[in-house]
Amino acid sequence: MRPPIVLLLYLLVVLAATQARGAAAPEKLVGIHSARVMSQSFPWVAQEAGLFKKYNIDFNLVFISSSNIVTAALLGGDAEMTVTGAIGNVAAYVRGSSDLVFTGGIKNVMTQTVIAGGNIKKVEDLRGKKIGLPRIGGNGHYFAIQALRRYNLEANRDYGFVQTGGEPETLAALIGGAIEVGVLTPPADAQAIAKGFHYVLYGPDLKIPYAAACFVTKRSVIAKRPQVIGNFMQAMAEAAKLVHTDREFFYKVIGKYLRITDPAILEAAYNAEIKALEPRLALKLESLQATLDELGATDPRAKAIKPQDLVDSRYLDEMNKSGFMDQLWSRQR
Repeated sequence: MRPPIVLLLYLLVVLAATQARGAAAPEKLVGIHSARVMSQSFPWVAQEAGLFKKYNIDFNLVFISSSNIVTAALLGGDAEMTVTGAIGNVAAYVRGSSDLVFTGGIKNVMTQTVIAGGNIKKVEDLRGKKIGLPRIGGNGHYFAIQALRRYNLEANRDYGFVQTGGEPETLAALIGGAIEVGVLTPPADAQAIAKGFHYVLYGPDLKIPYAAACFVTKRSVIAKRPQVIGNFMQAMAEAAKLVHTDREFFYKVIGKYLRITDPAILEAAYNAEIKALEPRLALKLESLQATLDELGATDPRAKAIKPQDLVDSRYLDEMNKSGFMDQLWSRQR
């Protein structure tokens, strides 16, 4: 007979081994985001808050500038979830990539700004200028065209563009004098203002409808991994709650990932952007319709597509119907 203490240790080892075998390994999920900005920071928030661990996800987020390139990567199987603007995904859907699907929204209006220095004071001063932005075909490009059209300025006729490669690169080019004008979003615009630049056009005032930041995956991914995508969306819902209710924590996250230490810049950026961020991940159909309308001007196929064709709302519906969202927002952090 084994001595009692030896038997006890033996049983503890067996129990630990059994639990280890029964514990599910984290589900690996690769994501891509298209801009290092506040509206695409929810995965950062989830990572720092331990939400991916809570929902048993091993999430790897990769940065690729431009919605079009992110869309191509998703379609090519390089990722299973993306956080990006609508234009690349909607354009691909119109061309026949109907496997693409939107599962939730972060921002349904455009909040870019046009910022400059020197004698460029008003929109009319942009005639003949080159405007710096991350990528042709990205959110900033779409914003500039839509916003300046309201002032009877047309791209390639009245002004042109310079690609910088990303939001931080646009800011650096502006500060370094490589460009005179730049399209920026929070917090990069606040950083530029702190350096002495000024707004030529403040985009949030225009309230241009557009799915500027949203979650996009493929229908085939949902079919294969419905629970994993559902867990991801719950993690994003909790991240949204933190963004809206815990400024101190959010500032730490943004400061870490964007290397911003000035609290005044963080405060200014947050105050400008938070009003446009969706607390419950709503994706508004009019924001997708605006993109379809823009594409429809040159591609008749876009006119035959309804915005709801692009959306799978099962996860948002379930979180709302089950009471998950209400419980989330009723409790204190």
